[in-house]
Amino acid sequence: MDTTEIPDGAEASAPAPRRKRGRTALIIAVAAVLGIVGGTAVGYGIQAHREPTPLAALNQPDLRYPKPLPKGQKLEPLSSDEDRSVRTDGDLRKLLLPKPSGAKTPEVPFGDGWVTLPEYATNFNSPAYELEYQLQNKVRRIATTAWRTGEHRTTEIRLVQYRPSDVMGARDHADDQMGYMPQKAFAGTSGDPIPGSANGHSYVFPVKRKAGYMDFYQARAYFHRGDIMAEIFVFDTEKISKKDIASLAALQLRRL
Repeated sequence: MDTTEIPDGAEASAPAPRRKRGRTALIIAVAAVLGIVGGTAVGYGIQAHREPTPLAALNQPDLRYPKPLPKGQKLEPLSSDEDRSVRTDGDLRKLLLPKPSGAKTPEVPFGDGWVTLPEYATNFNSPAYELEYQLQNKVRRIATTAWRTGEHRTTEIRLVQYRPSDVMGARDHADDQMGYMPQKAFAGTSGDPIPGSANGHSYVFPVKRKAGYMDFYQARAYFHRGDIMAEIFVFDTEKISKKDIASLAALQLRRL
C-alpha cells in the first residue's frame, strides 16, 4: 500500500479524457457525397424534361470542297509542267540527264535505255534477295544512262520507278541504299543533304589505293521524288569533289 502523503494545497491531477477523432470528418465527407449525388440526380432530371437540340444538317452546300464551279464553266486540264503524272507516266528514259556534249560511251554493265529487274538485281551482293525485295515493293520499270568524260571519269544514272499504289517503294529503296553508306566499307560518312529533296544525300568515298594500280575515286547520290528513286554513280582515277556529285544530283532532281 502506497503511504506517500500529498502535500497541503496540492491536488492529484487526473488525465484529461481523449477526444474521439474522425467523426466530424466522416460527417463532412458523407454530406459532400450526398451533395454530389443529389446535384447529379437533379441535373439529369432537368435535362430529361428539355426538348432535344436539333443537329445541324449534314448536306450543307457551303461546306463542300472543292467548291463547285458556276454553270457553264469547266476546269482546264493541267499542263505538263503542272501535272507530274504526265511526265512520269511517259517515257522514263526522257527524264534521265542528257549526256554532256562530247561524252563517250563507257564500258559498263548497264548502258543506255531499259534495264530488266533480273539484270538490275545482279548489281547487288545478293541478287536473289534484291529481286524479292523489289518485287515486294512493286517495282515498275528501270531506266539508265551512262557516259564518260575526260580521261577516265564515268557517270552512271539509274531511275527506278514503282507502282503508284505503293508510294513508299521509292523512298524505302533510297533509304535502304543510304542506310549502309556510313559504314567503313562504303563512304564512311553520313553524306551531304541534297537541297530540294525529301531525304536525299550525296557521298564522296575515300580513295582506294593498291600497288600497281591507279588510284580509284568514287562518289554516289541517292534520293527519291514521288514514285521514282534515283541513284547516281561517278568513278574516276582523279579526285571527285563534293560539288561535282552535288551538282549532278541537283540537275537530275530538277528533271523529276
